[in-house]
Amino acid sequence: MTISLPTASPEALGLSPQRTGHLLATVQGQIDRQHVPGAVVLLSRHGKLGLFEALGVQDPATRVPMARDSIFRLYSMTKPIVSVAVMMLMEQGRFLLSDPVAKYLPEFADQQVAVERNGVVTLQPAGRPATIHDLLRHTAGLTYEFSGESAVQRIYRERHVNLRVPGQDNAGATRVLAQIPLMFQPGSVGDYSRATDVLGRLIEVWSGHSLGAFLQRHILGPLGMHDTAFHVPPAQHGRIAQQFAKDPDGGPLTEMFDVREPPQFESGGGGLVGTAADYAHFLQMLLNKGQLGDVRLLGPRTVDYMTCDHLGDIPANDSLLDPGEGFGLGFAVRTALGVAPVPGSVGTYYWSGMGGTSFFVDPAEDMFAVMLIQGINQRSYYRQLFRNLVYATLVD
Repeated sequence: MTISLPTASPEALGLSPQRTGHLLATVQGQIDRQHVPGAVVLLSRHGKLGLFEALGVQDPATRVPMARDSIFRLYSMTKPIVSVAVMMLMEQGRFLLSDPVAKYLPEFADQQVAVERNGVVTLQPAGRPATIHDLLRHTAGLTYEFSGESAVQRIYRERHVNLRVPGQDNAGATRVLAQIPLMFQPGSVGDYSRATDVLGRLIEVWSGHSLGAFLQRHILGPLGMHDTAFHVPPAQHGRIAQQFAKDPDGGPLTEMFDVREPPQFESGGGGLVGTAADYAHFLQMLLNKGQLGDVRLLGPRTVDYMTCDHLGDIPANDSLLDPGEGFGLGFAVRTALGVAPVPGSVGTYYWSGMGGTSFFVDPAEDMFAVMLIQGINQRSYYRQLFRNLVYATLVD
């Protein structure tokens, strides 16, 4: 299926041409200062693209110019796509959100929680089983190995729970993860985690297909996301965006994962690659409450349910949320007009990727925006800068 989003002038969409020009000039200035190799920026309002530009270079080693169809490692922008896949299966009655994870992955039964006091770690039984709902909102007691120095996070690193271990597929990866104690009691804390990797494995169990095959058949293909996958085929290797060989801020360089070969482990939490146009199809589907063209993936009420706060009074660690935000089922959600360090309407939902990719959807403004860069250590700065610049363009 071929899907192309219509375009319009900035003025027709309530955007200032001068201010959209300033957005591009500001990003280009950062590129000129060698702070980031290049970027693709996309802004859509009222169902039409008002801004879609490629700036700088795609690969600083070859100086190949950035293109609008350059392919980026999406990292955690994979999570919303996988969360939509989960909710599609929920709509089909394959499971209940209240079901324990162990109902479908027995290795997660009888989990224990690590309690660390004065350098001594003891194990306690989980007060209740982690549920599918917990996985979607990151309250299952899991964590990420790179977000702290707790005993559990050290075990993650010791056991190489980056999950890209030769010979290890999704089933093997989740079995390794299930053997490690939880960092929190299920349902007690929101902590950014490998929960969506577990959801990727659950999709395989529920559907009988590999994660990649399921996404291709039910989301990527139907939405016309032809360049989004878990690897880049050889004919398209010349389109892969790369980061600098040395960190421009002088910090240690984090290597990006290789996307040229099909991985055995298809990470539901961070393994996809794709383009800005592909991701725009996905976001327009969400903004349309589950439908793009004649393709409907989710019911409108399910999209509303996914994009409201599911944490309530459950505290969230800084790794998951900024102030003034909650977390839905695959997205952070704006809960206050102020408080957060960036502009946005109440109900705005967003997520980003470790490599520098980010997006947000503002239903109140009938708008979404995407910025794709490849610069791991620069990601937080550009997420905030881009949000500020986009809201400055709105003048109606």
